[in-house]
Amino acid sequence: MNKKLTRLRIESLFVTLLEVILVGAFLILYLLNIFKLYEIVRTEYIVYAAFALIVLNGAYVWRILIAVNKIRKNSDIRTSDMVGTDINEAYLYGKLGFVVCDETGIVLWESDLLHQRQINIVNENIYEWNPKLRDFIDKDVGNELIITQNDVTYSVKFLRNSGLFIFKDVSDYARLDKYSKEQATCIGVILIDNYEDIAGNGDESNDEVANVKMAIQNYAKEYNLVLRSYKNDSYFVVCNYKDLVRMENDKFSILSVVRKFGVHESIQPTLSIGFAHDNPDVLKLNDLANSAIDTARARGGDQAVISKYGSELLFFGGKTEAVEKKNKVFVRVKADGLLGLIDKASNVVLMGHNDMDMDALGACLGVKAMCDSIGKESYIVYEPKQTERKTRAAIQSLYSKDAQKEIFIGNKQAENEVKDTTLLIVCDTSRPSMTMCPKILENTDKIVVIDHHRRSEEFFETIPVLDYTDASASSASELITELIWYSSNSSKIKVDSTAATIMLSGIFLDTTYYKSKTVSHRTFEASMFLKEFGADNIAASDLLKDEFEEYTLINKILATMKTPYYGIVYCMYDGEDPIDSSTLAKVANQCLQLKGINAAFAIGIIGNDEVKISARSDSSINVQTLAEKFGGGGHLTQAAANFKNKSVLQVEKILLDTLAESLSEARSVKDKKGE
Repeated sequence: MNKKLTRLRIESLFVTLLEVILVGAFLILYLLNIFKLYEIVRTEYIVYAAFALIVLNGAYVWRILIAVNKIRKNSDIRTSDMVGTDINEAYLYGKLGFVVCDETGIVLWESDLLHQRQINIVNENIYEWNPKLRDFIDKDVGNELIITQNDVTYSVKFLRNSGLFIFKDVSDYARLDKYSKEQATCIGVILIDNYEDIAGNGDESNDEVANVKMAIQNYAKEYNLVLRSYKNDSYFVVCNYKDLVRMENDKFSILSVVRKFGVHESIQPTLSIGFAHDNPDVLKLNDLANSAIDTARARGGDQAVISKYGSELLFFGGKTEAVEKKNKVFVRVKADGLLGLIDKASNVVLMGHNDMDMDALGACLGVKAMCDSIGKESYIVYEPKQTERKTRAAIQSLYSKDAQKEIFIGNKQAENEVKDTTLLIVCDTSRPSMTMCPKILENTDKIVVIDHHRRSEEFFETIPVLDYTDASASSASELITELIWYSSNSSKIKVDSTAATIMLSGIFLDTTYYKSKTVSHRTFEASMFLKEFGADNIAASDLLKDEFEEYTLINKILATMKTPYYGIVYCMYDGEDPIDSSTLAKVANQCLQLKGINAAFAIGIIGNDEVKISARSDSSINVQTLAEKFGGGGHLTQAAANFKNKSVLQVEKILLDTLAESLSEARSVKDKKGE
């Protein structure tokens, strides 16, 4: 059919060109009066010739139309002619349609089903009719695609060798699938973070408690939630996925509604929300929801965490500082639980994060003192190349080589030490990839996590036997000091003066000498307790002092300061030699000393093909949520992220893009009120 049509097109073009040439030649000869045509050809002859030409053209066009219709009629084969009437009826009943194309995608034939649905694409290019079908050619999508045409959903299969497209109407299945997804069961938990504080002496009738609970009930009505209170501060929630999506699109506005109740009060009420979905097993959903609410609380509360089975967690909110919720009884329970686990283990291995700083080292030394108090063999994983320079210098200057052999082991030795019966305690991080030696995590399922950073999406595959994550604490050293202080075995735990000094130095580091927003009365009490063990605050401060070269480098980096937004600054180091992570942190901290600066970011090369962003804020901007956008973490006022195989300029662009997209989301409520 296409060949015949092509011949007709060529023939028509030839006839048209011939007419144009003949008429053009005659007009030129006539106008120039060559061969004395004025005398030979009279005007009426020209009129007669023009009329005759029009008649001949009309007859030719008529002939072409008859030929085209004949070709179309001959090529218009019905499905029943090809496969028989009965089989055609079966195809129509099964809602199956067929399209045959040539190698260029021109439709040669289509079946009756498509005709009936006003799809007439014979002689058209099927890839222009529905561009998504081009994925069969351009992309590796297999042999099946889902398309929508004229509000009908089709599953399309392409038999490449024969040029056959098979269309199956799956609209009913699509509607059923959509309905089943929208009505899928979701399970959640809503928790009032600081219920004891706002309720006072257990008075549930006070205005603030009543307002919070009324807000939760109104929210439940608006989003069709089945709400059941199972504790004074907790609600069990059941809803369908359609309404969960509505809450996600609304970014869980209940968080900001509840937060407003404390604007003029000393205590600000907040909620933690955890939801789980995408699993038919309600028991599994319940476990996921409980895990989600634990994550929300570990990250400081005032946020919603959505757990989709088999996918990464989604976070909403988290704009306020973590509220101190731990009392002495709670800490004592944790401390005694930790001592019990230590006592049952064959040996204990302690590990901080990669690029170990003074706080991670101090926390490990504090836990080692707890191990020593009950005579349990324990070691701290220490690799000089994976340790921050000042921390490495402190170990080398404060401990003799013999003492180092008794306290520390390298990564390879740790792999041999960690067995099934070993208790592995991770301090100052809850991200497996950031630990000093991630490989040893596979050797035991007895893992303890002690951290003061908000928990990120990444967490240990093996559920820790004890997880003590408190984002309201200033440092890991503070948490360990409290565990020692409030443990039932406190009188037997002895921290030597060197370890106490390093722990105090860790507190100095993470609080920027008590200037951080995370500093509370707990921080000063922990410092005081360390002083009782002989901690030397002058020596602790000396451990963190900069050398002249580092001081000069910090000022050089500060000179690169840029201000992309009001109150936001960033600095960059793009030198040939890598610098310490702590130097970047000091640059960011130094920026915050300037009036009017709310958040600061320092970008620099810290190793081969590795660039880091160190972020600090005055708590009016949640740098943790920003750091999480580009794969990092931390907490509200201190966060960081590392980038592999990227240049400083590429990381700068990532930072600027993230600020453009998420800065308004990261601004805390306090900042938005202009307080």
